[in-house]
Amino acid sequence: MEPPRLQSLDWHQLELRYAPLRLADPSAIARLARSIAVNGQLVPCIGVIRAEGAIVLVDGYRRVAALKQLGRDTVEVECWCGDLTHVLLGVLARARSRALAPIEEAYLLRELMAEASLSQHEIARRCDRDVSWVNRRLQLLTGLPDSVLEAVRRGDVSTWAAVRILAPLARANTAHSEQILAGLRKTPLSTRQLTAWFEQYQRASKDVRARMVEAPGLLLNALTAQQEQKRSVSLRDGPEGEVLADIRLLDSVSARLSRKLCALSTSSPTALPPAVTAATSSLYHALESLQHHLMRICHHDTPSALPSGTDTASTRPGRTRDQPEPEAVA
Repeated sequence: MEPPRLQSLDWHQLELRYAPLRLADPSAIARLARSIAVNGQLVPCIGVIRAEGAIVLVDGYRRVAALKQLGRDTVEVECWCGDLTHVLLGVLARARSRALAPIEEAYLLRELMAEASLSQHEIARRCDRDVSWVNRRLQLLTGLPDSVLEAVRRGDVSTWAAVRILAPLARANTAHSEQILAGLRKTPLSTRQLTAWFEQYQRASKDVRARMVEAPGLLLNALTAQQEQKRSVSLRDGPEGEVLADIRLLDSVSARLSRKLCALSTSSPTALPPAVTAATSSLYHALESLQHHLMRICHHDTPSALPSGTDTASTRPGRTRDQPEPEAVA
């Protein structure tokens, strides 16, 4: 193949054949436009001169969009003469240093398999990639519904959110998936926001899920307000408040655990399950260490100073009625 020639072309001369396969990212295009306005176009686009004279743009769609945004008519293009398939494979091979999203790579791979009739093994060999890499990229296209793929292509959601959130949601409830996608077109959510929404969705009842899909922003606002309230309480109470909250939590958990251990030992009088025995042994040592630490800090609460009938292994005065005897727990 002949070496490429660097040409300054009117972008109207370019055949933007692969534009539908590239992701829309207005913020990235805006950043690139600011860079080009200051420094000029530093990296040329890549095009292939076809036999009929048309120049197919293979790489550099964001640069062309940025130049359009700046009102410029010309674009620097590295023009190759020859096989379009060979140039596409070269772009995929150099994708480690290029900003190609996994979905974009998947679209190009599918295009190569359709137009050049190449197998996955041949593409992997000529791209200097593993066959598993090619297979994983193609699975993105087969494993995601068309509506989700279109949302990724438009830039409404990231590939990660599409694979981990929207695809499982579409398999479980197609109507909810379509509804949330329609909402994302009007009010985009970040990947972090969508992850927080989906975590709440999985724990919610059917009626609540329907309301969550209708107005995902309301739930996120409520979660944000709840987190702000927690931070305000934490700031107000300081570390003393955090310690007090942990003590209350530990007190509640110990009472619940005592009831469950008592019921378990009653139902299995011979022996506790090995896993429970091992866990209780580890817990015993942890509580013993905590007790010694408490004794050092609360030096005035020595065992001799505790009221009669107080369990020295517990921070709670006395023994609750449903707390089992040590022999029963053992």
